[in-house]
Amino acid sequence: KKDETIFLAKSIYTLIQKKIAEYHLITSSEIQIDCDWTAGTRDDYFKFLKELKKISGKEITCTLRLHQVKDKVQTGIPPVEKVYLMCYSTSSPLENSDKNSILDVNILKSYLSKIDEYPIRKIEVALPIYSWGIVTNHLEKHKLINALSKKDLENHNFKRISENTAEVLKDGFYFGHYLNKGFTIKVEEISYDQLKDVVQFLENKIHNFNIIYYQLDSKFVLNKDFKF
Repeated sequence: KKDETIFLAKSIYTLIQKKIAEYHLITSSEIQIDCDWTAGTRDDYFKFLKELKKISGKEITCTLRLHQVKDKVQTGIPPVEKVYLMCYSTSSPLENSDKNSILDVNILKSYLSKIDEYPIRKIEVALPIYSWGIVTNHLEKHKLINALSKKDLENHNFKRISENTAEVLKDGFYFGHYLNKGFTIKVEEISYDQLKDVVQFLENKIHNFNIIYYQLDSKFVLNKDFKF
């Protein structure tokens, strides 16, 4: 199994080097790995991080999800000196819920209530600035349409059910997708106040962190003021 871990680390580092050459990228002293590890996969993942550091000679950092902070005894602490805290995806968009699945500040605060006790002290913060529409059909099946806003619900073929939800009144193509009459679209967006609330909460818990804004489309960064 150790041979497999070494092989994986070598293969990934070779791929990174190939992409750097292929796209003429400026090299960095850091390699960030993103993995939603669990109690069951932690040992293999942590071994992989150590092997990648040995093979590359670079600083290895990784992402850190909310549940990995809350359940740190079960999920373990990764063998890195810096992590990137993902302050989004507080629930699944595929659940029937009135909560904002991208970011519910109360849920985030409950998960991060003891972030100040997390053993890794260098923590950078990733905040969401994306939005999407959750489409639900007659069978309660869901799909996501990226980059929708509440303004997109202003359509004479939609009936507004609530501030952020509409029902489709006529079969047709909307936002590049064929939607049937009776389908509902729930838009989830992130407000400036939500982001400010999260930043102020974290400033009382961790110090001197940089903020990375996670977005799925360039439209989310145009004409935005990110000063808190």
